[in-house]
Amino acid sequence: MSESKKDEMSFWDHLEELRWTLFRSFFALLIFTVAGFFVMTYLFDNVIMKPCSADFYTYQWMCKVSSRLTFLPDFCDEYFRVEVINIKLGTQFFTHMSSSFWLAVLLTFPYLVYEVWRFINPALYPNERKNAKGVFVGGTFMFFVGCAVGYVIVFPMTLRMLIGWNLTSYVEEQISLESYMDSFLMMIFIMGIVFEMPLVCWLLSQIGLLKRSFFRKYRRYAVVGLLIATAIITPSGDPFTLMVVFLPIYGLWELSAFFVKEAQPEEG
Repeated sequence: MSESKKDEMSFWDHLEELRWTLFRSFFALLIFTVAGFFVMTYLFDNVIMKPCSADFYTYQWMCKVSSRLTFLPDFCDEYFRVEVINIKLGTQFFTHMSSSFWLAVLLTFPYLVYEVWRFINPALYPNERKNAKGVFVGGTFMFFVGCAVGYVIVFPMTLRMLIGWNLTSYVEEQISLESYMDSFLMMIFIMGIVFEMPLVCWLLSQIGLLKRSFFRKYRRYAVVGLLIATAIITPSGDPFTLMVVFLPIYGLWELSAFFVKEAQPEEG
């Protein structure tokens, strides 16, 4: 379709294009959900449940670090194991289904971003299209980086800390499958979304709601706010874990400023 044809699209043409965008996105999710259903048992055994045992590579790495830095928590407990139980009939089946869907969301994310780009592309000016392409590609990459940070650092650190929190010896620590999966998915996707901060800031900048001066003016408040948010995400008592999560998030704050336009000087 030519550029002039796109520019002349009516409201109903845009609505039709949106309908096909949603249809293609839904179809892609459906295909990957079905495919994910057949590999989910393998993923549960080798990926999803791995943070429940002491041989998880994050714990092994932290064991080496904590053996050299004595002020860090001890991660060298080779008997560490989290017992995940199922207490409701049908939970394992529905978890199998829902996990397949969220795997599909993760795997199709680049394509979903492409569909969003394809839909809004005609509304952008040529110079905005050039910048937007790089931002959307970078945003997709950052989403996967954020999910990786959530899986490798945030979730296992939080799990390890909370499972070892003993309120009383009368309570035996066990985790239901629902509780485990809720925490697992929430922390991974929250980190993926957090790492989309540069993309969100760029979009807000394009519609005139955000200027680069905002980052200079509110930097100190951002540091405090991000520290509080990090402490909530990772309820750990040691500063090392807090800083491991905080530094990448604060780096995203500073990186976002580069994607935001400077305020245009007012004409006299």
